[in-house]
Amino acid sequence: QVQLVESGGGLVQPGGSLRLSCAASGIIFSRYMVGWYRQGPGKQRESVARIDSGDNTNYADAVKGRFTISRDNVKNTVDLQMNDLKPEDTAVYYCGSFGYWGQGIQVTVSS
Repeated sequence: QVQLVESGGGLVQPGGSLRLSCAASGIIFSRYMVGWYRQGPGKQRESVARIDSGDNTNYADAVKGRFTISRDNVKNTVDLQMNDLKPEDTAVYYCGSFGYWGQGIQVTVSS
């Protein structure tokens, strides 16, 4: 049974940082593309960052230069380091891979 579990969300002030982590069981992350997605209030889910099996990365224009996706093959996790956070980054963030999704985690950027 495949499970993806996100952690690391919370409330942060504008300009602050958070690190999200997605831990997988039942699937070996290194074999697949893994993505972080988000859904803001009243918005559709959108792709934020992706990393493929060759460790090639892709970022949404809105987060380029601020967010970094990385994987730890030993821990079977994929992290999203988020710096210089802005109020418009407020959303529920999801980890997704091979058709599976985590439950989502709230990130709120507010003063």
